[in-house]
Amino acid sequence: MSEADWTVPGVDTEVATPARMYDYYLGGKDNFAADRDAAEKVLKNMPKVRAFARANRAFLGRAVRAMAAEGISQFLDIGIGLPGPGGTVASALAARPDAHVVGVDNDPIVLAHARARPVDAGAGAATIVAGDLRDPAAVLADLRMRGVLDFERPIGVMLIAVLHFVGDDEDPYGIVNTLMDAVAPGSFLALTHVTGDFDQERLAVSAQAYEKSTAKLTVRSAKETAAFFDGRELLEPGVVLLPRWRPDGAVPADADDIWMYGALGRKS
Repeated sequence: MSEADWTVPGVDTEVATPARMYDYYLGGKDNFAADRDAAEKVLKNMPKVRAFARANRAFLGRAVRAMAAEGISQFLDIGIGLPGPGGTVASALAARPDAHVVGVDNDPIVLAHARARPVDAGAGAATIVAGDLRDPAAVLADLRMRGVLDFERPIGVMLIAVLHFVGDDEDPYGIVNTLMDAVAPGSFLALTHVTGDFDQERLAVSAQAYEKSTAKLTVRSAKETAAFFDGRELLEPGVVLLPRWRPDGAVPADADDIWMYGALGRKS
């Protein structure tokens, strides 16, 4: 599909967005020149970013399967991004054909894509709604979302590669607590986060590529990432680099080059 096909009225396609840059890293085609230019600046400094994106997508699938194995059939993915193989909707419906999924995003292109290509969820349900992680109260009040998810039953809350676009001055820990306070006991929190623990200087250079996008990048340490799970049961193996979180096979040789943490926690 050409760029002209995806030009949505009122959308400034000259400004990169994290969702479309991520699509580009994964080899997708739902992105614009501004997204590709910004992504290429990151790749020039950190060629392994494409591997980050693939590891992030693989973690998502493993986390969804882990939650489904624990009886979770409802998923709320905030910052869901553009659809693709191994995404939340596909992973949830593969694990639980009766799954109900709500994806939330603030990128108009993501929302336009959802309207143009609705998901056939079979016995389950999949809905994409407009919302911003930085306003969790509005997300939780969304009537379409409330019509799909039953907040009296456990929900898998997914914050995949999105919290590093929430600055320290925007109360990221308060945002997570607001979301988790709203869901039933037995709910899960799954998240991934970019870290500067291994090469702060290089990450700082890459973060500059996001300065002119719709969201700036804030990297956090393992300790800071683990703090998102305060008051919740952190499942084994805890906060680890993505390839080390319950791998399907052997841990890949380049696991320590994937500078993103992932973890899964349960609300008691």
